[in-house]
Amino acid sequence: MSDPWLSIIGLNEDSLDGLSPASRAALEDADIVFGGPRHLELAQVGAKGQAWPIPFSTVPVLEHRGQKVAVLASGDPFWHGAGGSLVRDLKQGEWRAFPAPSTFTLAASVLGWRMEDITCHGLHAAPLARLRGVLSPYGRMICLMRDGDAPAELAQWLCDEGAGAATLTVMECLGGPRERLRAVQADGFDLSDIVAPVAVAVALPAKVGISRASGLPDDSFANDGQITKRPVRALTLSALAPRGGELLWDIGAGSGSISIEWCLAGGRAIAFEQHTERSANIVQNIDDFGLSHRMTCITGIAAEAILDQETPDAVFIGGGARKPLLEKLYGLLPAGTRLVANGVTLETEALLAQEHAAKGGALMRFDIAQATPLGPMRGWNASRPIVQWSVTL
Repeated sequence: MSDPWLSIIGLNEDSLDGLSPASRAALEDADIVFGGPRHLELAQVGAKGQAWPIPFSTVPVLEHRGQKVAVLASGDPFWHGAGGSLVRDLKQGEWRAFPAPSTFTLAASVLGWRMEDITCHGLHAAPLARLRGVLSPYGRMICLMRDGDAPAELAQWLCDEGAGAATLTVMECLGGPRERLRAVQADGFDLSDIVAPVAVAVALPAKVGISRASGLPDDSFANDGQITKRPVRALTLSALAPRGGELLWDIGAGSGSISIEWCLAGGRAIAFEQHTERSANIVQNIDDFGLSHRMTCITGIAAEAILDQETPDAVFIGGGARKPLLEKLYGLLPAGTRLVANGVTLETEALLAQEHAAKGGALMRFDIAQATPLGPMRGWNASRPIVQWSVTL
């Protein structure tokens, strides 16, 4: 289309004064203007304005396809904004975008922070636990918050994560005449009358965050003892070789610890677990690590549950491999899928040895022992040997 019907316009707190001539022209040319009440007021669009429905939906915009429509969004509409949601249902050429400086850019400019040195987070509807995987010594974050109460909740969450010494800069109405910045330490947070829109810049202290190497401590996860122990988990994740965006099927997930660490490495996961009480632990771990956008848990027999799922890039079998399950996987999985299976019983060991002989890959056995008290001294306490078969199908 040579004449796009939809204009997506970034608008900040400086209102019409901050718009480029092209943005102003697109706004004036529009027959209908969608936006939040604040944006509609800032843009002074009068009767042309239509507020977003609650809950948020792009359907009303799409219903006006073919008319001259403008959508107002904060700053850069394609960075934690409505732009990405809108264009999912459009063809190239149906829209044009007029981005303004994002809130992240405005915040970094005020603080003098390099954008490449910080992480940016939209927390309007996301849980604070989403930040857990990015906490790092002396790290810097900019977080968009849902309302004036959220900064205090963020401060308490940081204290709970051992980052009470973090410095929070609460930034209200950036880029406009109502702009206000106040700095406070998380464990002494006492700010009130915070006005939205609000962002919080966080300067983290030393010794905070979780390790990004494979193999978090076992007590990091809710579990009933059915968990791939830390050393074996590190070896298993190494064999699975997670990559950003890839999907893992975790069959016989137990506590879901393999899936959790896979997702922390940037992947997505479906955890299959037949025991309801263990599924509850998996769900708790998903919530604790803020991974609900990347990981789901399905309770039931995996051989049945996997049939209607998105095809994975890798599969881990940690709950006892069986020949029928493997045969079903061979029929479902495309070439190039990585498969890793761990076994502790003689029967599973024999099965994995047979599969290794038939399909190749790598077969390993892990014998791990830890020093434990033995009377007044110490001795080695051996775990059950683990046999691991890994193969690319």
